[in-house]
Amino acid sequence: FGSPRIGLHGKSFKCWKFRSMVVDADERLDALLASDPDAAREWAETQKLRNDPRITAIGRFLRKSSIDELPQLVNVIRGEMSLVGPRPVTRGELTRYDLNAIHYLLVRPGVTGPWQVSGRSNSTYEKRVQLDKTYALRRTFWSDALLLVKTVPAVLFGRGAV
Repeated sequence: FGSPRIGLHGKSFKCWKFRSMVVDADERLDALLASDPDAAREWAETQKLRNDPRITAIGRFLRKSSIDELPQLVNVIRGEMSLVGPRPVTRGELTRYDLNAIHYLLVRPGVTGPWQVSGRSNSTYEKRVQLDKTYALRRTFWSDALLLVKTVPAVLFGRGAV
């Protein structure tokens, strides 16, 4: 499944994943957010839903194990993504970055990064933006290596995976 995302310098690319949602996921999300104020609030805060009805049974496993992210290695090979960096965002999500978008646009999005090892869905979207900004401003070879090492237990124990 390819989903449009924004990469380095604002260039759009298809971010590849194994499909974990129903085919009409966007329509179901719109209907849910229109009918459920609690879900709408959760989505507005995190861009995630803890009990997302769009995710298939196999999709829950793929997401919990992070196997759904493996096709992004194709994006890495193509130079659209890096192994380490901020999570790729949609154009709509980038507006939530406000003035911090400039920092996001200065680096390639990554298969893993600070958000993935800092609790993922257990943190707020504002925290995610701050993690991405800090990453863009302070990244080094060694900080990337450390994030790769921290990714292993984060994936194995499924911390923050939804």
